[in-house]
Amino acid sequence: MPRDIPDLGQDGEGSVQVHQDESAKIEGAKVFSVYGKGGIGKSTTSSNLSAAFTKLGKRVLQIGCDPKHDSTFTLTGRLQNTVIDVLKEVDFHAEELRPEDFVAVGYGGVQCVEAGGPPAGTGCGGYVVGQTVKLLKQHHMLEDTDVVIFDVLGDVVCGGFAAPLQHADRALIVTANDFDSIYAMNRIIAAVQAKSKNYKVRLAGCVANRSKDTDEVDRYCRTVGFDRIAHMPDVDAIRRSRLKKKTLFEMPDEEDIVRCRAEYVRLAKLLWDGTEGKAPESLPDREIFELLGFD
Repeated sequence: MPRDIPDLGQDGEGSVQVHQDESAKIEGAKVFSVYGKGGIGKSTTSSNLSAAFTKLGKRVLQIGCDPKHDSTFTLTGRLQNTVIDVLKEVDFHAEELRPEDFVAVGYGGVQCVEAGGPPAGTGCGGYVVGQTVKLLKQHHMLEDTDVVIFDVLGDVVCGGFAAPLQHADRALIVTANDFDSIYAMNRIIAAVQAKSKNYKVRLAGCVANRSKDTDEVDRYCRTVGFDRIAHMPDVDAIRRSRLKKKTLFEMPDEEDIVRCRAEYVRLAKLLWDGTEGKAPESLPDREIFELLGFD
């Protein structure tokens, strides 16, 4: 179990650092965590990215880390039981579970897991993420995996937000070309940078999602020393794919869909080949307002 050890000033000023148990490390796979403000399209990005990795011949495991447990439904076509729910059913005796009790196979053979979360106000999402990784290791589900993708909830101050950073090699931020999304990205950068002092995680870059233009995102990136590494345009095909409970890779070969698929595959290849770890400097709130033209 993790141990809470005061380590002020290294993992965020005034914070309590949670040191990861060595036995909980994910080994052998490349691990990516996907971040962004609520509703920005993290699950859509994660699921299509998982599908894209399978096109490169990779064995993929996607872990949804939001209590809504809707990260993987476009891969599986349904909402599935969460790890926390199935553990409750067996009174947290994990040895009574089988992999099929909490892992579903989705499009392209992607292994799909929904960590779930405690009822509102009753516990920490970080604990749930930790139990999920522990359970996967107990059942040897990580031994034949090339890529692990954590699809992380949007709350920057939650333990469920921070826990995947203990496992990830690279963190990816999904944003849009607007103030609120970039403001959230700025906070996420600060959080990841704090974690990177004690863990191997580094920032890979950002994905401009559902955006016709990228001028504001690019201006922010130039200012802080960050990279936009993909752009998913605001096309109706993505909305329709969610309604049909499918990834873009299962949709008809329309021009917009083919173009978006190609961008996801390009992003997957870029991440697999390895991105330089970025170390941007997040901006104070006032400077964000001044940069993006708000009074």
